[in-house]
Amino acid sequence: MDGGTRRAARVAAAAGASFVASSAWYAAFGSRLAELDEAYAGPQASPAVVAPVELARSATVAAAVSVLADRLPARGPRDTVALATGLWAAFPAVLLTGSVFHEKVPWQQAAIHAGDWLLKLLLVTAVVGRD
Repeated sequence: MDGGTRRAARVAAAAGASFVASSAWYAAFGSRLAELDEAYAGPQASPAVVAPVELARSATVAAAVSVLADRLPARGPRDTVALATGLWAAFPAVLLTGSVFHEKVPWQQAAIHAGDWLLKLLLVTAVVGRD
């Protein structure tokens, strides 16, 4: 398998792992989100609609992290955890703290989303950052 094919396979695997983990995360915290925000309390979109959208979003993140991991290069558990944590602190955590501060989003709601993003980024970097 050549490098491009390996990268594509890792991106696909990372997207799938991210989707499954995120689905489990929100299954666990969905009722709490519904208490915090009415948007989560009402009827939800069909899984047939949600799944492809979330897989595409996960694949986009996985592809971007894959390029970063290759260029840095991030290899092994220490490097990939550092990359994931840095990306999480630089993007989702910054955006979510902004939503708490500026938009009055409950910190508990932001914390649920922040946990999901940390989990996703750790999984994605672990998969795409392998040698």
